[in-house]
Amino acid sequence: MMVLFGNTQQNNEGKTNLNLSAENMDKNIGKNILENEETFKKIFNRSSDIMFREIKIQGKTKLILIYVDGMVNTDIVISNILEPLMYAGLPQGLGAVDSVSEMLEQDRFTVLQTKKVSSVNDISESILKGNLALFIDGESIALLADVKKIETRSIQESSLEPALRGSRESFTENLRTNTTLIRRIIASPNLKVEELKIGKLTRTDVAVVYIEGVASISVLDEVVNRIKKIQMDGVLESGIIEESIEENHFSPFPQIMNSERPDVVAAGLIEGRVAILTNGSPVALVAPMTFWGGVQAPDDYHQRFLFVTMIRWVRYIFTIFSVLLPSLYIALTNFHPEMVPPNLMLNIAALRERAPFPTMIELLLMEFMFEGLQEAGIRLPKQIGPLVSIVGALVIGESAVSAGIISAPIVIVVSAAGIASFIIPRYSFGFPLRMLRFPLLILSGIFGLLGTAIGICTIFIHLLHLHSFGTPYLSPVAPLNKRGLKDVLLRWPRRLAKNERDQP
Repeated sequence: MMVLFGNTQQNNEGKTNLNLSAENMDKNIGKNILENEETFKKIFNRSSDIMFREIKIQGKTKLILIYVDGMVNTDIVISNILEPLMYAGLPQGLGAVDSVSEMLEQDRFTVLQTKKVSSVNDISESILKGNLALFIDGESIALLADVKKIETRSIQESSLEPALRGSRESFTENLRTNTTLIRRIIASPNLKVEELKIGKLTRTDVAVVYIEGVASISVLDEVVNRIKKIQMDGVLESGIIEESIEENHFSPFPQIMNSERPDVVAAGLIEGRVAILTNGSPVALVAPMTFWGGVQAPDDYHQRFLFVTMIRWVRYIFTIFSVLLPSLYIALTNFHPEMVPPNLMLNIAALRERAPFPTMIELLLMEFMFEGLQEAGIRLPKQIGPLVSIVGALVIGESAVSAGIISAPIVIVVSAAGIASFIIPRYSFGFPLRMLRFPLLILSGIFGLLGTAIGICTIFIHLLHLHSFGTPYLSPVAPLNKRGLKDVLLRWPRRLAKNERDQP
């Protein structure tokens, strides 16, 4: 009983502390600076990085500065706030200034952005974002000065979306840097950036970016409403937002495009889409997304149209290969050998003589090993990553075939399907295609070509019913839009495309 009582008491103490913090957060600060200091010391209890600095002006007026150590620019604080107040005091000869409050009203602090706040909640949130809070004895307001200095990564080339031609810039983890990169491309007052905060604990800044008059109002409202409905303690990456606002959670296909490249996001905005930027994430989300957007590369519109048209069709064919090649192999060799050229079938049969497992088991084993190698290559440090490729090629390829564990045609089929999936420009769009190989393999291994046909029909029915923020996933093919279909089949010459748009 003593143990039980002890646990209960411990839990009650925890709840009391939380309730005390909540009560403190809801109220406004008072005029007594000592009470204000006590309030924030309770809120930031046991936070060694929160600094409280007391100063006096001309030995009279008491001030307290509260900030997060390491998040403020100390040079600006010293030269623009502390030195003028401590050594020069209240300004003389600049008009009737008798208090720090009047200095605030007359914007006498040489800091770019300042504002006066009285809510304890707003002040504490602003301090944690890297602002400096200045409290004055006898004043029921605090000055919040934007003196942030947070180390950020420099703008680098995108590693996920390389392109032969076009911009080399990619987003960083800083939200303001990312919005600036977009605004540098679209220098129009119609480009709008609406900011939201989500996450009960992280209070993550999220920016919804769109072009007014171009973006669909219904899509914009739907995006904003879905983001506002996110109820989570922490939002650490844009993937959490993507998963929370997509329409069909059980679909393997991504319904929101993600990109690290400002030029890709800017192109999407010009086409009337809506972008979502998340502070702390270098990946932007663009909605709505279609199937055909997933197989288009960032530099498709920067290369000559004949070359891009040819490459686009190569991508389509390899996309089909990446999904169907293993299942077609097992269906044709096991159920319909008469459809394979006799010489080829004889060679395959000869090579499979020593194989100990059925074809379906061999293919599943190789597919699992291939996925495992990819995952290991991503997770391992760069110095060790290439070793995985060498070990994979030697052990899984040559050695497994020499030992008679896996037949050579299986290695060729799985490798060809894997390479075909790497041709898809968007890495996230390759996931569903790799994943769909497994159910298709099992269906084909059980029912032959009938199973392959059932699998393909199921995927098409699913895609036909899939929507992204009200836009059909297969548009403009289904439903058919002749003007849009031309851009799917061909990369139409830019001048001709413009003339068509100008026609009534």
